[in-house]
Amino acid sequence: MPSFIELGVEKGYLKGLQELGIKNPTEIQIKTIPNLLKSKTDFIGQAQTGTGKTAAFGIPILQRIDASRPVIQALILSPTRELAQQIKKQLFKFTKYIDEKIFIEAIYGGEKIEKQINNLKRPTHIVVATPGRLIDLIERGEVNLKNITTLVLDEADEMLSMGFKLELNRILRYTGGARNTWLFSATMPEEIQFIIKKYMSPKAIRVEVNKNSQVNENITHRFILTSIKEKFDVLVQLLEGREEERGIIFCRTKAGTRNLTEKLKEEGFSVGALEGDMQQKERDKVMRAFKNESLQILVSTDVSARGIDVHNLGYVIHHQIPEKLEYYTHRSGRTARAGKTGLSFALIMPAEVEKLREIQKKLNIEIKEIKI
Repeated sequence: MPSFIELGVEKGYLKGLQELGIKNPTEIQIKTIPNLLKSKTDFIGQAQTGTGKTAAFGIPILQRIDASRPVIQALILSPTRELAQQIKKQLFKFTKYIDEKIFIEAIYGGEKIEKQINNLKRPTHIVVATPGRLIDLIERGEVNLKNITTLVLDEADEMLSMGFKLELNRILRYTGGARNTWLFSATMPEEIQFIIKKYMSPKAIRVEVNKNSQVNENITHRFILTSIKEKFDVLVQLLEGREEERGIIFCRTKAGTRNLTEKLKEEGFSVGALEGDMQQKERDKVMRAFKNESLQILVSTDVSARGIDVHNLGYVIHHQIPEKLEYYTHRSGRTARAGKTGLSFALIMPAEVEKLREIQKKLNIEIKEIKI
């Protein structure tokens, strides 16, 4: 296995990486970093969340920045506020021991726009943004993307499934010209193929990680056959057996998320909800409690859990089987991150067995039945 130095990573970044516990490059980093450092190229990377993508595109971006020019030279688009904050934090930590000062700003909804406008008046080299807030700032003339040489679309499939199609197309048009586009996505639905065709070079380098398994190989998949009447009791038993670990339970609807959270609270579990109608302040409070382990369980809708990266998450539970295939991938991918192992449990009604078989086949995974 090559070292980071052999991949072309400058010495100054090594110490920052090591401090974050990143000692050996992951597969996506090995396949990506040399390509992005060597050539000014468009790039398509297919990789799951939790595989080390941020360093894979982050280090090449940082090494390409000319710190003496106080203009925005790179733009990273991300589906959620949480992920944008996380990318900014990681890039900042990578630069801890380098000689130059590289300035990174994150812009996203849910925070006062005036504060972000003020921050952008300072010298800024890299902007990490969610699509909606970025469009707002572009329209107000508060962010200048003229000098961008690199545009990264991170978790592109999640951005599309969250309804950012129009915004993405507009941003890709705004930033046309001599920039390189690097696209990262866990799945490659038709809409992504369209973006690749329309906005990226036909010579773009393509890299796939774990090509045959769209789902992280460190996850063990299990299902429990139950009925509407017994489902809650089964869930309680499942959770009681995992009291030492933290986990996320996925529901399909906001109302379902709230109801289940209340019922679990009544049973004495340490549980919080994440759903779309929550105020940002509430959401941040729940996420903080979950990350510092004062909350044991999160109940969440698919969209609300996007971009969540929590270390040492033991399991995910599909309270209902997801409607979309890629949701199964995204849900399961919250566990077994950064080389760890994890469990994915699905609570299944007899009528859903067929759907489960389809998920197994399409994702090339084995989901074994367990009895509780």
